Amino acid sequence: MIYDITRTIRPTTAVWPGDTNYRVEPALQIKAGASVNLMTLTISPHTGTHIDAYFHYKDDGLHPAEMPLDSYIGPARVITVSQPDGPLLPASVAHADLQGVQRLLIRSHVSELPDDQWPAHFPYLSVELIEHLAGLGVRLIGLDSPSVDAFDSKDLPCHHALYRYKMVNIELLKLKGVPDGDYELVALPLKLDLACGSPVRAILRTLTEE
Repeated sequence: MIYDITRTIRPTTAVWPGDTNYRVEPALQIKAGASVNLMTLTISPHTGTHIDAYFHYKDDGLHPAEMPLDSYIGPARVITVSQPDGPLLPASVAHADLQGVQRLLIRSHVSELPDDQWPAHFPYLSVELIEHLAGLGVRLIGLDSPSVDAFDSKDLPCHHALYRYKMVNIELLKLKGVPDGDYELVALPLKLDLACGSPVRAILRTLTEE
């Protein structure tokens, strides 16, 4: 079974306040006599479910085309946290067995929100949790929240901690209806040069046939 854990990108999809909304403009149209429909897209690389490239917060960081693909595909574990907002600490995930986990996806109340609604509050990572997970061998952390840092953070300590431990992140997952447990994750970024992030089509595949 496949779970699609990607938010649909529409012109109404909520984006970070001040970011560019998704737009679709026709360049050619069949109804106007063209042989094909051809559209021009305007989109922020952080629209909907997306990865942050290291260049997003480091001038010498990697662009999406250079990010390590093997981090975004492979075994993953989904866990749920009840915390509505604020930093997630090691105690916030103590209820879950994370031994051997390489990719951790954390579901919160944000997964219940529609794609056009920006979360008024959301849980985010802490440096303590990142250090704890790095020590366990976690390579990827995925959140349904719009950022791994607090909304008003300027120094982005969690982004930089991820870089320090060579971990990657996914933001704005939609984990509604996905039971906690183990899956295969596929969430590959587009091969974009010069960009600071990339939308992904993120899916989870069950490990046994259903």
